[in-house]
Amino acid sequence: MIPSPSMANYSHAGDHNILQNVSPLATFLKLTSLGFIIGVGVVGNLLISILLVKDKSLHRAPYYFLLDLCASDILRSAICFPFVFTSVKNGSAWTYGTLTCKVIAFLGVLSCFHTAFMLFCVSVTRYLAIAHHRFYTKRLTFWTCLAVICMVWTLSVAMAFPPVLDVGTYSFIREEDQCTFQHRSFRANDSLGFMLLLALILLATQLVYLKLIFFVHDRRKMKPVQFVPAVSQNWTFHGPGASGQAAANWLAGFGRGPTPPTLLGIRQNSNAAGRRRLLVLDEFKTEKRISRMFYIITFFFLSLWGPYLVACYWRVFARGPVMPGGYLTAAVWMSFAQAGVNPFICIFSNRELRRCFSTTLLYCRKSRLPREPYCVI
Repeated sequence: MIPSPSMANYSHAGDHNILQNVSPLATFLKLTSLGFIIGVGVVGNLLISILLVKDKSLHRAPYYFLLDLCASDILRSAICFPFVFTSVKNGSAWTYGTLTCKVIAFLGVLSCFHTAFMLFCVSVTRYLAIAHHRFYTKRLTFWTCLAVICMVWTLSVAMAFPPVLDVGTYSFIREEDQCTFQHRSFRANDSLGFMLLLALILLATQLVYLKLIFFVHDRRKMKPVQFVPAVSQNWTFHGPGASGQAAANWLAGFGRGPTPPTLLGIRQNSNAAGRRRLLVLDEFKTEKRISRMFYIITFFFLSLWGPYLVACYWRVFARGPVMPGGYLTAAVWMSFAQAGVNPFICIFSNRELRRCFSTTLLYCRKSRLPREPYCVI
């Protein structure tokens, strides 16, 4: 394909001297690191996706969203990054034309906004899973998750598509070796609105997790013990001082003797098949582990994209010195690395995914003792 001279010279005014002399060592490090990121981003996210699809025990709400995040990272790693690799190999030059540049920039920005929107929706569902678990289990079905995923993709397309029509302007940035937003002064470009919305989404996600932390902390506060005597009639123990354990045992079918006075009119469950756990602490701990995993994913997304966002805001508001080339290169490559860190976070921070990974993909099955049908505390 004949290179487009207009695309080969896209850059900010005053920044051409930054890339006049690119050392071979810097090019080698860029190509090596980017090749590693592409391999890990594609293979790692693909393995997690296969695991989530193949293992039926993972077919539930939080892992549907994780599968969608993996698909977005695969899209970015397999389509966008190879073009960056080629531009670095060609000496920070774009050789594919204006339309191709806009398409690649659209896919990159689409993936970024999609991840941000999805992490916000995940934070809301994590709060519902902990604070309103009954509502969460009833309402967050497969079709609800599918509707949320479609909504997130729609919002992401709405955010990434206007620059294709030269609203915000996609172009090839030589010092970044990629096609993306061309950030100029906020008076000469309207890309500031897109960055402000992205920062607002990330801030809202952190606030939701902060509220979740406060909710869990408030429920863990120890209250002073108040000894109130319970009333006993034939060992049924009822009244203000009763712990409710006798009534719970009676309802579960283990009670003996007459019906407690407070449970008159309630039928005792004598069917062993219909017994349910009195306290689902294991499910609560599982939801907390999943919430911790998604928060770590959110934290790494913010940490790896943060330096690049700082560089973008610097371009928009600063009128003085130019951002150092070393910092900008490191910030861009950190944003690239975000597409490959999620598989490591999922495996190392989620016990359930590690167990399913070993049994489903590695076929390392271990005998497990049967779990009790209920847990009385």
